[in-house]
Amino acid sequence: MNTEQLLGLFKGMGTGMLIVWIAIMVFMIVSWWIVFKKAGQPGWAILIPIYNFLVILRVAGKPWWWVFAILLPIIPFVGPFLLLVAMIFIFHGISKNFGQGAGFTVGLVLLSVVFVPILAFGDYKWQG
Repeated sequence: MNTEQLLGLFKGMGTGMLIVWIAIMVFMIVSWWIVFKKAGQPGWAILIPIYNFLVILRVAGKPWWWVFAILLPIIPFVGPFLLLVAMIFIFHGISKNFGQGAGFTVGLVLLSVVFVPILAFGDYKWQG
């Protein structure tokens, strides 16, 4: 296999990965849209940056000022850890408002790409 063939192979793999990534992102947007609708929020809000985080906070039952958690990563060293902690609390609020417990929270934190669609397409009702 010569260099040009190898480069062509890598380009093809990159294009394939891009297509898979776009498909996953579209699937997640649709899933969050449905979760928002189940919670009585506008589904289109998932498309608007910052506002979508405010709606996620509403679904989780958290106060609006938690939106400043977005800025936590600018704090050196501890910021990303603090954002992770905030996201755990937010996901736990979402789990509780859909009648689920800590195990579902762990699933949302570690495998959002699986558990958000479970909320969206399952028989879960928002109880917030």
